Amino acid sequence: MADSWFPQWRQSVSATGLVAPDETLPPGQTIIMGLQHAVAMFGATVLMPLLMGLDPNLSVMMSGIGTLLFFLITGGRVPSYLGSSAAFVGVVIAVTGFNGQGVNQHLGVALGGIIVCGLLYTLIGVVVMKVGTRWIEKLMPPVVTGAVVMAIGLNLAPIAVRSVSSSMFDSWIAVMTVICIGLTAVFTRGMVQRLLLLVGLIAAWAIYALLTNGFGLGKPVDFGLIASAPWFGLPTTTAPIFNSQAMFTIAPVAIILVAENLGHLKAVAGMTGKNLDPWMGRAFVGDGLATMLSGGLGGSGVTTYAENIGVMAVTKVYSTLVFVAAAVIAILLGFSPKFGALIHTIPAPVIGGASIVVFGLIAVAGARIWVQNNVDLGQNGNLIMVAVTLVLGAGDFALKIGSFTMGGIGTATFGAIILNAILSRRRAAALNDVARQQS
Repeated sequence: MADSWFPQWRQSVSATGLVAPDETLPPGQTIIMGLQHAVAMFGATVLMPLLMGLDPNLSVMMSGIGTLLFFLITGGRVPSYLGSSAAFVGVVIAVTGFNGQGVNQHLGVALGGIIVCGLLYTLIGVVVMKVGTRWIEKLMPPVVTGAVVMAIGLNLAPIAVRSVSSSMFDSWIAVMTVICIGLTAVFTRGMVQRLLLLVGLIAAWAIYALLTNGFGLGKPVDFGLIASAPWFGLPTTTAPIFNSQAMFTIAPVAIILVAENLGHLKAVAGMTGKNLDPWMGRAFVGDGLATMLSGGLGGSGVTTYAENIGVMAVTKVYSTLVFVAAAVIAILLGFSPKFGALIHTIPAPVIGGASIVVFGLIAVAGARIWVQNNVDLGQNGNLIMVAVTLVLGAGDFALKIGSFTMGGIGTATFGAIILNAILSRRRAAALNDVARQQS
């Protein structure tokens, strides 16, 4: 561990163009790079809150504040930006009954769960600071985390479809939105491709405005909201409500955040050539406290994001000071009601179409974890555990324990961990028997 809490940042002089976490660029370049990271996070900091019925201004602002808190706790040694986590979308919708449009009237119930999730995440981080991460990797190997992530995505599928099924016009707009995002993902390159959700959303939004405001085919976009909104103002906060059922439903998301953050930090360590394991526990604590702070004011739970890792991989700029600049930019946007009004003009069927893509990407991310870690689904133990987890999640299988009801995401998460523990023990015993026979 370093002698001082923060590194002594020095001007980058690398001939390869790589800027290390403890190096810095000139102030102007740092601000520009920070703006690029803030823009890259728009898909997370804007779309995810909308899907949960949160105030996007507050969520953007809290992502910036959370990033600064993460920077302080990690001693400025871990390059990362914290955005609204997609893992919370399903559980927030499940406990609030949100229909995907407008403001979530029961958000307070979810906020209590988000705070408890952040607390659990923080406690895990404290344990990691003491004993390391091997116990996490044993309890939640890739086969488990992949199954749980996929189950969350599948659990959200009916919600996405219902949100665009009120009329045939809305359904076709959703299809058009999916096509716009898909074309952006396949036929663009560089920064535009990394912003595929945002760019696809804007393109679909423009087509919707043309069809409705231009040809009168549906509900027109009200651009008057933007004109009437002030440039500066305070975002809307919401007080948390601590409901036991909501807390037990949302708290297991901490497991996903741990696996996600662990993978992201390993990726950054590989790209920078620096060992980030000594700061892994601090990173979990920073992420957990940022989630608690965000939930306490009415924002979403936050996490590290692959979008920023992609930007770092392309630019080779890993300076942690860049993320301070990105955080300050996000906070300034959070204090602009005009920015929030712009976000609220996005039509509901366009958001619904984007949610189809996002929820699908969450499910596919689970399969990606299996592929990247060479998970063997030919083993009966893995196969049974995955099969049960996916059906529990997709079917929203609920279990009632006294007055408490655990929803599909909770049963899928705990079911995966428990089944894996039982079946992997049997698999380990079988392998030991084979080893003894061969000897």
